Amino acid sequence: MTIYIDADACPVTRIAERVAKEHFIPVVLLCDTNHVQTSDYSEVKIIGAGADAVDIALINLCKRGDIVITQDYGVAAMALGKGAKAIHQSGRIYSDDNISGLLESRHIAKVQRGKSKNHLKGPRKRTAEDDKRFEESFIGLVLSCISSED
Repeated sequence: MTIYIDADACPVTRIAERVAKEHFIPVVLLCDTNHVQTSDYSEVKIIGAGADAVDIALINLCKRGDIVITQDYGVAAMALGKGAKAIHQSGRIYSDDNISGLLESRHIAKVQRGKSKNHLKGPRKRTAEDDKRFEESFIGLVLSCISSED
C-alpha cells in the first residue's frame, strides 16, 4: 500500500505523513511546478504544470489497495475505479455509493457559476477541528486498509 497525495494546496499533507510514518506506509506527494513541496518523509514527484497533469500522473501511479488524498471528485472517481481508496481533505471517504452524487453536484455547481455574474466566496478558513476530523477519518481508513491486507 502507498498513500498518494494530490499535494497542490493540500492542507493535510503533514497530518497524513505523520499517520503514514506511524504505520510504515510510503507516501508520494504529487505537485506541479507552481506548488513545489518538500518532505523529510515522502517521495516528492514534481509534475509539469499542464492542465490536470498532476491528476493524470496520480491516477497512472495508484493501484488497488492504495489510498489517494484529493479534493478533486474526478480524481477520486478514477482512483475508486482502479480499486484504490480515496479521501477528501475534509475527512469524507469517497465510495462507490457517494461518488456519483458528488460528481453530479460538482457539475450543477459549475453550470450555476457559469450563469452567475456574482463572484462566489472561496472556502472558509480551515480550523483545528477540520484537521482533527480529517485525522480521525484518515486513521480509520488506514487501519481498515491494513486489516484488509492481512
